[in-house]
Amino acid sequence: MSLEPGDVAAQKAALRKTLRAARRAEVAALNPRVKALLFMRPPAALSALIPAGATIALYAAIGDEAPANAYARHFHDAGHRIAMPSFAGRGAPMEFRHWASPHLDDLMEPGPYGAQQPLDDADRLEPDVFFVPLIGFTADGRRLGQGGGYYDRWLGQFPDAPAIGMAWDSQLAEDVPTEAHDRPLTAVVTPTRLYGPF
Repeated sequence: MSLEPGDVAAQKAALRKTLRAARRAEVAALNPRVKALLFMRPPAALSALIPAGATIALYAAIGDEAPANAYARHFHDAGHRIAMPSFAGRGAPMEFRHWASPHLDDLMEPGPYGAQQPLDDADRLEPDVFFVPLIGFTADGRRLGQGGGYYDRWLGQFPDAPAIGMAWDSQLAEDVPTEAHDRPLTAVVTPTRLYGPF
């Protein structure tokens, strides 16, 4: 039996609430010294997904999201351009702009949703590879996002670009309700394992 769109939205909302609570508890239980060592370098198995000279989209974590700044430094030092989400204001479309050096925090400013983003005069970029935040994921790569559809729209425009989720282990879900616009991930990285590439 197929679900009505309203049913899917309600299921997603309930699952987001459960997974946010699980993520919050997992992060709160981590020893700060251990937490500082997690997500420092991408797993070597991902190198096959990242072409030489690729522009790589990352993100500035909000709250308990899996942190991506160390990945930004790693890929920048390996010669890649780093693209970060940028919003002109609440409700504006998400763009990606160049973070010229992930070693310099002063090249970022607070965005309308509480995340740091590149300065307004940074160049706009079209990423070749996307590292994306998420609320939940399945072992076969289905993603549950925040619900705003920002990444869904970008991934829909670039269907061949690898999309790699970054998550805590507690964000693994047995099932995630999906809709036509929900694109599966290419892989998911957690502190303890790599799911995929699929």
